Amino acid sequence: MFKNYIKVALRNLLKHKSFSLINIFGLSMGMAITMVIGLWVWDELSFDKYHTNYPRIAQVWQHATDGKESGAGTSTPVPLGAELRMAYPDDLKYVVRAGGGQYTIAAGDNKFTQDGCFIEPDGPEMFSFRMLQGTRDGLKDPSSVLISRSLAQKLFGKEDPMGKLVKITNIISLKVAGIYEDLPENSTWHSTTFFAPWDKYVSTWDWVKNLKDDWGSNITNTYVQIADHADMDKVSAKISGVMTRKHPEKNYKVDLFLHPMHKWHLYSNFVNGVNSGGLITFVWLFGIIGTFVLLLACINFMNLSTARSEKRAKEVGIRKAIGSLRSQLINQFYSESVLMSLFAFVLAIIFVITMLPWFNTVADKHIVFPWTNAWCWIAGIGFSLLTGFIAGSYPAIYLSSFQPVKVLKGTFRAGRFASLPRKVLVVVQFTVSVLLITGTVIVYRQIQYGKNRPVGYDRNGLISIHETTPEVYKNYDIIHRTLLENNIAVEMAESQCPITDIWANSGGFDWAGKDPSFEANFANIGVRHEFGKTVNWKFREGRDFSKAFASDSMAVILNEAAVKYMGIKGDPIGMTIRWNGQDYHVIGVTEDMIMTSPYRAVPQSVFSILHEGGNIINIRLNPRMNMSEALKKLEAVFKQYNSSAPFEYTFVDQEYAKKFGAEERIAKLSTVFAALAIVISCLGLFGLASFIAEQRTKEIGIRKVLGASIFNLWRMLSKDFALLVVLSCCIATPIAWYFLHQWLQQYEYRTNISWIIFLAVGAGALFIALSTVSYQAIKTALSNPVKSLRAE
Repeated sequence: MFKNYIKVALRNLLKHKSFSLINIFGLSMGMAITMVIGLWVWDELSFDKYHTNYPRIAQVWQHATDGKESGAGTSTPVPLGAELRMAYPDDLKYVVRAGGGQYTIAAGDNKFTQDGCFIEPDGPEMFSFRMLQGTRDGLKDPSSVLISRSLAQKLFGKEDPMGKLVKITNIISLKVAGIYEDLPENSTWHSTTFFAPWDKYVSTWDWVKNLKDDWGSNITNTYVQIADHADMDKVSAKISGVMTRKHPEKNYKVDLFLHPMHKWHLYSNFVNGVNSGGLITFVWLFGIIGTFVLLLACINFMNLSTARSEKRAKEVGIRKAIGSLRSQLINQFYSESVLMSLFAFVLAIIFVITMLPWFNTVADKHIVFPWTNAWCWIAGIGFSLLTGFIAGSYPAIYLSSFQPVKVLKGTFRAGRFASLPRKVLVVVQFTVSVLLITGTVIVYRQIQYGKNRPVGYDRNGLISIHETTPEVYKNYDIIHRTLLENNIAVEMAESQCPITDIWANSGGFDWAGKDPSFEANFANIGVRHEFGKTVNWKFREGRDFSKAFASDSMAVILNEAAVKYMGIKGDPIGMTIRWNGQDYHVIGVTEDMIMTSPYRAVPQSVFSILHEGGNIINIRLNPRMNMSEALKKLEAVFKQYNSSAPFEYTFVDQEYAKKFGAEERIAKLSTVFAALAIVISCLGLFGLASFIAEQRTKEIGIRKVLGASIFNLWRMLSKDFALLVVLSCCIATPIAWYFLHQWLQQYEYRTNISWIIFLAVGAGALFIALSTVSYQAIKTALSNPVKSLRAE
């Protein structure tokens, strides 16, 4: 019997090819999009779960408040780790300090700039690195290093790396004590390719060594693993007052708290010291989009299935008249619906495999289809069966209950409200589509709004080079002179941090008129005298740094945000600012430079002269020289005077563009999903229009005979659909405004939501819907009435 159900189901699908194609294709698109989004959401939710101790690992954060402002940060004092280890041995299984960045690592002639970390010996065990050679205890030897498999291959090729020497920043020589498996893409430590002993970090660099007992400077990260019996919140409360006891401050209070590993990736944003979420917003957003797109596809599937089923009333009557049981009819309808749903599932898998490479590029992921994951297959097939079951319920239960006498006599009528559920579902479809389109438009407007914001300096032809070896510091002046004398660069200057980021914030500032209870904090940026000429910043008042004035070694330049922050009403030029017990005089005020997020307020910043080497070399290339030629000559100079490090650089404009990366990924994905939502909705609309036109073929023929024009017939067939789309726009507009308004509140620098956007999106949706319906409406209106009137 089951074989017969399948055979009849296949015949029906082939008999109505266009209907079957629309139904299967629409559902498969919805399934495919939902699968891709589901894989992305799973990848995000499983971030850092690679680590065995994931539920019990946390990072120590500081929460500081002065009564007026609050903030939270990850940087902690160097002695904090030892204090926590000693004071809370029963609550903390491991306490690990770490510090790192980009370093040159070399073995023989092979040298690369890599992300590395100096970490205490318990770190590899706490983070449960999977060792391919050696053990996790390797860092207990202070002359050792653990490297990733990929770095081992880059440095040593096919040779066995164990016991071989590597050199970090051309200063530290260490022997390879272990090779660990590359950490997965969805891990916080993914980009870190080597781990070196913490003791080397402290003993090698004087600036770290001088702060190893300093509770007032925050330069390191502290990680803990709580004991198996301990509770994360209770331990967090216990350690809260450590900073107050060890480093009491009159004007502000610092509390410690634990930020669990499961929140590092998705809950990383803090506003005024309070966790405000983070990437979890996008997880929810795409989860909702995936659900809605699948809902649209399912609505289509059910709409078209139920609409087509009414044409089969006579078939039901005949089957019953010749002895079919109601249970047999129910099984037949369910078989057809489930078969179409399973076909759609197979097609959806093909779509997913095709889409994943593009999706990974846009979303910056490395997701693969989980062929071996049984739960994925169970969920996919289970959903397909459920969808087919729900879509087949109407024809299976309702149509199988017809009395054959009424059907065969022609006295059966579907009822005046039979089409109401389909109209409701069409409204839901277009409401969701309009919401997605409106959201996409607003996201793009917000990105463009940020891009159009003045940055306060000239990014064109500006490159940055990380200083990674002592050779750069030693040869800085000769490199500078060589570049300018050979017209390779217009200007060059060191800085403490990149132009597109701020690495240091400082307190301890005082000035005339300052409220004594106010603890002022500024972004602190050390630069060389030539920095202003290199970046082409713009002055509001005063002048730039100059070697002609010896006093500039104790001078500072403020940005506009700093002047407002300090509440200076008059001319700030010449005023004295006391900073950590030393007096500095203000020589200039620059326009605000956007060094952090283009959507945030510019931090109050103080620029001062570097008295030691910086971390970044900024170079403005000669615009009259070909770019590729200038870079080749630049590389030759750096290889001559910095031979122990690879020549690597970044364009400042490209680094600045990365600040829009998250929003641009959201916009691109939203555009695709919104477009597919409209396509799915239009597929359903096209199918329904075809069905209604088919139902009213005889009516249209009579109207044409009586003199109805093609325009009148088009209007008659399109009017109902147009009203449904207008209703959808009316419902979607307030919902879209509310949620988009809430989303924009996370940005201090944000666009406005104009009513024109809703009007344009509504008009566009109406145009698309009418275009979809019009093809079938005009085709029916142009048909020969003679054929339709003598069809029976």
